[in-house]
Amino acid sequence: MGRILANAALGLGLLCLSATAQDMMRGVDLSSPDMVSAEMNRADLEAAVAAAGAAPADFTGKRLSNLDLSGLDLSRAIFRSARLNKTRLAGANLEHAVLDQAWLLDADLTRANLKGANLFASQMARAHLDGADLSNSRVAADLTGASLVGASIADAKLGADMRNQSMGLMRAVFKSANLERVNARGADLSRVDLEFASLKGADLTGASLRGAQLGGADLTGVTLTGTDFEGADLASAKLVAPIGLDQAKNFDKAKNRDRLIRN
Repeated sequence: MGRILANAALGLGLLCLSATAQDMMRGVDLSSPDMVSAEMNRADLEAAVAAAGAAPADFTGKRLSNLDLSGLDLSRAIFRSARLNKTRLAGANLEHAVLDQAWLLDADLTRANLKGANLFASQMARAHLDGADLSNSRVAADLTGASLVGASIADAKLGADMRNQSMGLMRAVFKSANLERVNARGADLSRVDLEFASLKGADLTGASLRGAQLGGADLTGVTLTGTDFEGADLASAKLVAPIGLDQAKNFDKAKNRDRLIRN
């Protein structure tokens, strides 16, 4: 009963904290056993997946930090509110997995398959997602300082859904993240925080940057064909040698265009 109450309290705490600018780390001891330990090993987890059969394996609230789960098939698995800090998931199949409110600080998701996954209010600061596939996923996570070099967020929904913001402005946060050469074709990046992020060589064809925060971002060599800039804040953003800028949408309606750095 004590464990159940503890998990319930943690879940309630996460919901309350996410209402304040997605800052779920406030007041949380990241060095506590709850955040750095594991209650299962790799074999236990594989057995749980096998036992689930056709149903999704459920790891809600589990402590799974610092494990090596690289290459595992975890498609459709549920990791809601699980702790996966510094967990190695390189090359893992997480297609359609549920990672809402999960903790993935410094997690290694290099080349992981996250197609159609749900990452709502997830904490992923400094996570490694180089070469990962997040196409068609729903991402309203804090990815401050994360690396997504060569990753795909094509057709992903990372923007704020203004019809449902009862928890505050929930959208992807990429402050100071490395998004170089990312495939963001058709992605919804509306109101996303991209301040000081590097998007060198990124493909933003058909993406929406409506209301996005791009202050200090590096947009060198980006492809902007059909990209929607309405209301995007470009203060001190670096826009050098862009491709298809003349075919971008609503660039004249972007904020602080006069403060762009063009060389």
